[in-house]
Amino acid sequence: MNEVQKYLEYTIPREDSVYCVEFCSSENCSQLLGVGTEAKVSIYQLKFKDDDDDVDDFEFEQLYDFQNGCRVTAIAWSPESSLVSLPKLLRLAVAGSDRRIRVFSTDLKGDDSVQVLEGHTDFVNSLTFDPDSGTQLASVGDDQWCRIWDRDGNQQLAFPLGAPGMSVCWHREEPMKVMVALKTGVIKIFSLTQEEQLMSFEAGPGPLMEADWSAGNKGLLIGAACGQDRPVERRQIHVEGTRHFRWAKCSDSLVATVGRPGRQIKVFNSKHQQTPITISQPITYTVSWHQRLPVLAAGGDQKVHVYCFDAL
Repeated sequence: MNEVQKYLEYTIPREDSVYCVEFCSSENCSQLLGVGTEAKVSIYQLKFKDDDDDVDDFEFEQLYDFQNGCRVTAIAWSPESSLVSLPKLLRLAVAGSDRRIRVFSTDLKGDDSVQVLEGHTDFVNSLTFDPDSGTQLASVGDDQWCRIWDRDGNQQLAFPLGAPGMSVCWHREEPMKVMVALKTGVIKIFSLTQEEQLMSFEAGPGPLMEADWSAGNKGLLIGAACGQDRPVERRQIHVEGTRHFRWAKCSDSLVATVGRPGRQIKVFNSKHQQTPITISQPITYTVSWHQRLPVLAAGGDQKVHVYCFDAL
């Protein structure tokens, strides 16, 4: 235990640097974790004693590798992914440093496919599938566009942003709207039915590095890593600025941030004024929350770090 018995830490060793991690958002395979490296995405199945009576502590198994051919910059899981129904299906979108998006699918028995989506003219920073059916994919990048793709990989819509897009989010309560966060510190909400911008507001002084739309609160709560402030309360969390911001999926108030100095991870409850739990690692690239448990995964140098938290 660390931080006065508040969390347990486990590691998954790798032979390469981990640039991106993303837990599956589908309820029936929330134990799956996508791990993006220099040239591929590895799929792990994680098991915890709080979620599986047959597990004493923590177990992991590497299920599959998707060859991406370049460094992974973002991962998004389709809600179609399932380990319960037959045939099994894993489907996820992967953005690469070659400015392309690849949508990988497998039934884990040799029936694999990949779609290559081309259209972005600069690095893609964020991806998200629509939370209901997974038939639409949204992406944003440094080319200052938000693009909406259909199930066949065709571009349906494109919204000009006026600045690099750092994050794009869909909310289950608002299936016909997407949130886009711009590097300038502006948050925009777009309507897919009206094909126009509905509203925008300032999150704080730029540069905005990442924003997230809380899965709870009926779609009313958005947070961002913007400048040196945390917009929920505009309270400084990291002395030299924040790089990542993620709401927990299992709680509408649990937050994880990554910032400087030293790429520290901080975890806290936004409803309480308690001192955040601080986790220092030599390198932390991205973080992702488990869909149902207070479990956070973090990418690092030749390791995936997995943190299991007590109630905060």
